[in-house]
Amino acid sequence: MIIDALTVSVIASLLLIAAGIIVFLLATMLMLSWAVKRRRLKCGGLIMLGPIPIIFGTDKETVRTLIILSIILMIIMLAFFIVVILL
Repeated sequence: MIIDALTVSVIASLLLIAAGIIVFLLATMLMLSWAVKRRRLKCGGLIMLGPIPIIFGTDKETVRTLIILSIILMIIMLAFFIVVILL
């Protein structure tokens, strides 16, 4: 059986997505257990709806970090958009 490049790239993509989900869940569980032990729970969230960020958090530091992250993500999305248009 011959495996072509498309099949390999699809399998690699799915494995990377699965690995990312596992790392995200493990990091979340570790941070939550650490915060509960120290009784210092800071949390926030960033939802990107296309280029529009929705940001929420429990303190100013978390929200400020998420704003910086959303700006970086918007720049990356803009760069990908420009590359796709130019190709």
